[in-house]
Amino acid sequence: MRSTRATYAIERLNARSTDHRYSMIRTASELFILAQNAGDALPIRVSEPLELDAFVKFVNAYGPQIPRRISKLDVAFEKQLLKRDK
Repeated sequence: MRSTRATYAIERLNARSTDHRYSMIRTASELFILAQNAGDALPIRVSEPLELDAFVKFVNAYGPQIPRRISKLDVAFEKQLLKRDK
């Protein structure tokens, strides 16, 4: 199924966002729209109709972000790379 990437992006967004639930709307012209669920009311459209790649990129950047975990080894490696570039 072509929309699997979009579905997984929505699942990741819902895992990051605890206040709101999101879903996607797929149009007849194969475009995707991000929608915020509003209970019994109609969903609130958050994005314009986007193609698959642009939709996934938009959803990944939308909402709260999980901080990237960096280990001590990663920090030491980045320092070595900076020294090497100089």
